Amino acid sequence: MRHCFLMTKGFAAFFSLLLVVASAPAAESFKVGAFTFAVPEGWTKVEPSSPMRNAQLEIVQGSAKAEVTFFHFGGGSGTAAANVARWFSQFPGSEEKRKTEVVESGPVKITFASTVGTFSSGMPGGPTTPITGAALFGAILENQTGDVYVKMTGPEALVKSSTEALRHMVLEAVKTTAPGA
Repeated sequence: MRHCFLMTKGFAAFFSLLLVVASAPAAESFKVGAFTFAVPEGWTKVEPSSPMRNAQLEIVQGSAKAEVTFFHFGGGSGTAAANVARWFSQFPGSEEKRKTEVVESGPVKITFASTVGTFSSGMPGGPTTPITGAALFGAILENQTGDVYVKMTGPEALVKSSTEALRHMVLEAVKTTAPGA
């Protein structure tokens, strides 16, 4: 009889856990090009600050704020290497701190790029504002329907502490994309 009581309690706990998981709100998601990205916990989807941006996220920790921008041009936007070089050029003098990594996931080639230093914020070819103690972590997802560019910039400590969440978001978006997309 005691065994039956314990099993009943066990099933009740299991079903209670299922109800909690089932009622937990799903992460907000959005689509850029062929990829659907889930907003990491604690990050906020905001209105893009430029019409060139397909989506924009904000990460806030205390007084520190980083932004994550998403672009999809549908083709003709240059090679991944050329775009990484452009990103790195926004951090003059950071040559020794620049890192790239290429990952293949099915038909998608992902180039991750990171650096730290003084960020020359602003539109390419326009006036810039130097921001010291900044960092970049970005990803370029090469795809048949056009590459997608994901770029996080902000204070070095915040970008570094958010890097794994961005990396995970990108890899999950690639996993859930239809093959050949």
